[in-house]
Amino acid sequence: MLCLAAATAAHAAGVDTVTGAGLKVQVDKSKVNLKEHRLEVKMWPRSSKISVVVVGESGATLAEEEQDFTGRPAGSPLLVTWTPSNDEAVAKITIKAGDDRGYVGLELLPWSVNIPHDDVNFRTASSDIDASEVPKLEAAYAKLGEILAKDKDKQFRSITLFIAGHTDTVGDNASNLKLSRERARSIAGWFRKRGTRIPIAFEGYGETALAVSTADGVDEPRNRRVDYILSNDEPMMKTNGFRPAWKRVK
Repeated sequence: MLCLAAATAAHAAGVDTVTGAGLKVQVDKSKVNLKEHRLEVKMWPRSSKISVVVVGESGATLAEEEQDFTGRPAGSPLLVTWTPSNDEAVAKITIKAGDDRGYVGLELLPWSVNIPHDDVNFRTASSDIDASEVPKLEAAYAKLGEILAKDKDKQFRSITLFIAGHTDTVGDNASNLKLSRERARSIAGWFRKRGTRIPIAFEGYGETALAVSTADGVDEPRNRRVDYILSNDEPMMKTNGFRPAWKRVK
């Protein structure tokens, strides 16, 4: 009977790498596509069989499949696909790769779960949360609690709540960046005071990550938003060169 080899894992720049049994297996999380049920794996010094087990938020197994990539050149992108039994949200993907010389395993936990919410309306140039807007935050807090409560086995030990603020293109870049950061900090602080115990981080993106592309000076409500994201890693957003510097809430 073959055993899963002892392995060491490394995490860097959105890439998970595991080594063991004479193998190195790498998954770039930016190339995992849950909607299309596929991910990309690379192996060295040889390619072999890869099995994938996909588990939903309820704990049920959504898919369990194996594909044989034996003979493919080392380091080749290997497209692993699966067909889920239903459309339940994915909570965990377990990958096992190897052959009769040994296997290594790699576990991927949710790297980005957006918390559904209604955006808080701030007064012009203000980051203060008005009392009339608190019910929106309470609803988001309840949803956050529901998601965390499903983690009965405490698999998400390193998960963080990221609060990302955004503005439209009205006003200058520097002012928008500052305002979005202050509003994100206000909301992050509210979650901490309300009782959220997991790590919380905030950052403002200003007008660098628009939801709807517009010219400068355009009043577009859809761009004035705040993202609430649960993730094991810092969220990756398409920006125009801006590099976020996430700050933790004590």
